[in-house]
Amino acid sequence: MTGGLPELDPVIHAQARLRVVAALSPLGPGDRIAFPRLQDILRMTAGNLSVHLRKLEDAGYVEVTKTHQGRTPTTLVRLTGRGRVAFEDYTVALHALLNGTANLQEEL
Repeated sequence: MTGGLPELDPVIHAQARLRVVAALSPLGPGDRIAFPRLQDILRMTAGNLSVHLRKLEDAGYVEVTKTHQGRTPTTLVRLTGRGRVAFEDYTVALHALLNGTANLQEEL
């Protein structure tokens, strides 16, 4: 925390990554979503989504699994336990930041 206001996780805070984590968060802990479905939900290009998934994967927030369904390659994505905690912490910090900013404005 700096100056009484919370810090936001820079890995999640980027708009595209925030959208990815928010889209994955309603899934159950063991649930996975196919890459094309996630791409469709987020309306992102495959390349853009891949870049942001890599950052989230490097932070341990998502797990990307490449497998096959029959002969068709399939990429599945899930939010890890660490990613869930990070997203929960992010939302708590964001609420605190917004409430803290509102409180500061009231004091002025």
